[in-house]
Amino acid sequence: MPLIMHSPKLQRLRTVDHSSSSRLRVYQVWKGRNKFYCGGRIVFGPDIKSIFMTLSLILIPVIMFWVFVAKGLIISYSREGIILVVTSALLTAYIIVLLFLTSGSDPGIIPRNSQPPDPDDDSSGVSTDWGSSLSSAHGVPLTKNVYINGIVVKVKYCQTCMLYRPPRCSHCSICNNCVERFDHHCPWVGQCVGKRNYRYFFMFVSSTTLLCLHVLFSCSLNIRVVMNKHHCTPWMAIQQSPIAGMLIGYTFVICWFVGGLTMFHLYLISTNQTTYENFRYQYDRKMNPYNVGIFRNCMEVFCSRKPRSRNDFRALVRNDSPVNSYTGVTSDLEMGRRRGFDADDFEDPRNRIGHLGRLERCRTQPRHDHWEDRRGNWR
Repeated sequence: MPLIMHSPKLQRLRTVDHSSSSRLRVYQVWKGRNKFYCGGRIVFGPDIKSIFMTLSLILIPVIMFWVFVAKGLIISYSREGIILVVTSALLTAYIIVLLFLTSGSDPGIIPRNSQPPDPDDDSSGVSTDWGSSLSSAHGVPLTKNVYINGIVVKVKYCQTCMLYRPPRCSHCSICNNCVERFDHHCPWVGQCVGKRNYRYFFMFVSSTTLLCLHVLFSCSLNIRVVMNKHHCTPWMAIQQSPIAGMLIGYTFVICWFVGGLTMFHLYLISTNQTTYENFRYQYDRKMNPYNVGIFRNCMEVFCSRKPRSRNDFRALVRNDSPVNSYTGVTSDLEMGRRRGFDADDFEDPRNRIGHLGRLERCRTQPRHDHWEDRRGNWR
């Protein structure tokens, strides 16, 4: 038996197997439901087909506008008509770029741990309410307490990712990832909206609102031209130019949807909330620990530097050392402790906002007394 186990043939097989596994990259063994393209450079959510639906809802009406309405505007208004048509083309191209920036980038995924943290590891100045916190299947408390601007905030243990979520982080069961500053999973872009792509998402929604208003205004001008040309009523003008009338009705309805969504997110930005926090915790009934004033809240979203991704999806997976198999980098286990969360995750946002060049979203999650259901869409 020893001769068989140490035969040269088996040794060569082990060498080939090890070398083939060492050539795997992180995106090839990723346990989330993301779709990767271009060798892991582009990261989509699991429902990538919804992006094509969104594109069709934008492009088909705009193409109809260019084919059936634009010519009449250019003939009737000359230079002004050309400006209207060119503006619609530029807005459309800008919206498509924002759509792919939102849906094709890492929204702020936190790498998973290969093993659960030690139950007795109380790092980063985090206090644990051992008496009231139940234990998970791995024997670690389900919640820990941190202080944000003097307010106690509970952070939860994610049994899927085997880590304590940084404040304001939540687990999306659709993508099967923990996402920093989780806002919501948007079915229209097929991706989670989080810390790294929220700005792109807001610009996409607000720009779509502007495009709808632009097409609505341009088609209304076209109806007015038909009315003046044929000396008829608006209804008769719509019969003369049915595509313009149809686009007026379509953009009017869509404006209520995307316009309302834009106003809602303006409110969230001004009060430093996420969609998840607004629906779940209702900060108007208690103090919001992240609200630092309208001006600073807006600067934090629009003028902060985009944080670097925590993941290198193109990194090679190494099997010859204690490695987090999802990130391709050496795990904290080599340092004698398992990963919980970093001290930077709990830095006071008031101190950080003082330097606009290094503004970064505070990864925090407000206090509540109920544990999340692991089977829910948002965990």
